[in-house]
Amino acid sequence: MIIHVVKPGETLTGIANEYNVNLNNFLADNGLNTNSRAVIGQALVILQPETQYIVQQGDTLTGIANRYNVSIKTLLRNNYFLKGSTNISPGQTIVIKYQDENRTTSFITNGYAYPFISRELLREQLPYMTYSTPFTYGIREDGGLVNLENDEWMIAMANSFGTKNLMHLSTLTEAGNFSNERANLVFTNENIQSKLINETIGNMERKGYDGLDIDFEFIYPEDRYDYVIFLQNMYKAINPLGYPLFSALAPKVSDTQQGTLYEGHDYGAIASSVDKVLLMTYEWGYTYGPPMAVAPINKVNEVVEYALTRISSSKILLGVPTYGYDWPLPFEQGVTKATSLSPVECIRIAEANNAEIQFDTVAQSPWFRYTDNEGRLHEVWFEDPRSITAKLQLAERYNLSGIGYWNLMREFPQNLVILNANYNIITL
Repeated sequence: MIIHVVKPGETLTGIANEYNVNLNNFLADNGLNTNSRAVIGQALVILQPETQYIVQQGDTLTGIANRYNVSIKTLLRNNYFLKGSTNISPGQTIVIKYQDENRTTSFITNGYAYPFISRELLREQLPYMTYSTPFTYGIREDGGLVNLENDEWMIAMANSFGTKNLMHLSTLTEAGNFSNERANLVFTNENIQSKLINETIGNMERKGYDGLDIDFEFIYPEDRYDYVIFLQNMYKAINPLGYPLFSALAPKVSDTQQGTLYEGHDYGAIASSVDKVLLMTYEWGYTYGPPMAVAPINKVNEVVEYALTRISSSKILLGVPTYGYDWPLPFEQGVTKATSLSPVECIRIAEANNAEIQFDTVAQSPWFRYTDNEGRLHEVWFEDPRSITAKLQLAERYNLSGIGYWNLMREFPQNLVILNANYNIITL
């Protein structure tokens, strides 16, 4: 795999020809189309095939998989342009194997998605996921579940790819808000907690979930140990039934870190009570904050290094964002609001405005500025092949268990093809 950074005067066709790769496959891998133009500073993924096959009349993907003794999932992963579909057409180039494949590191992957995600977008990402997690179930005042509507189709689609499904439980209330008071109620009322555990098990059994992911954020500092006891009680209830338990952790860098997001999460105690944890290593750059990288690698590294003092690497999933933000300038605290965008959308904005993409070597993140039609300056930070590679290499360097993507709602094919090119994605 090669990451090519566009220089002045280069074209997408010229770059594809330079590396002798199929143009259509190359464009799909990078979220581009035949109308796209190369953007100066843009990072492009180049995947060079070792073995490929030109589809003939009457061929099927199953037949090609059998001919080369590979799985259909391997072909879907190696050919992002198929977008999770087994439909193929004569003349298409199917990559069987890439040059220099050396997938010695294996990762669990998990991706979150709301039920209103388009079927097409979910389908193209599921071949690359160990787990899929529809977002989110909540908690009623009596301990019953706030139901997640319309997750059945997501579960069925994931199952068709051999992807497992995790039920996601948060402190969402009937009113649609996240509530630390609701969490406290669960922790302090035995009957409410018992009802929540029983309803959670019943829902997993009824809908066909394969495990549970608990994500309680901003809980009261005085509830930190009660939260651990709740996780232990949930684990005791679901583990004998074969359900793994995951839990999300705020991005802490010390035991004594101040702030409502951090004080309720005891890294060591939570991790010892569950099977896997997700480090929520994103949102340094966020909707109401100043322009900066969403997940600067130096900040992510600090969280991981602290986590490893409290948690076994085999339990940790590294949180990875799949989006960027566009801030209007000048930034004014409490007034300025950034717009969340997919990396593909960010590149389109740069292309439309003839912006030149910069790269922050400390944060390992790309950014650019442009002026909109009303004359207002904007600053955009997003993810690209370089930033994603840095995060995956960090997870590899520290022998982490895998990657948790927040989220699958935005188109970002470069992330998936880089993941597949360098790592073995675990299928359970």
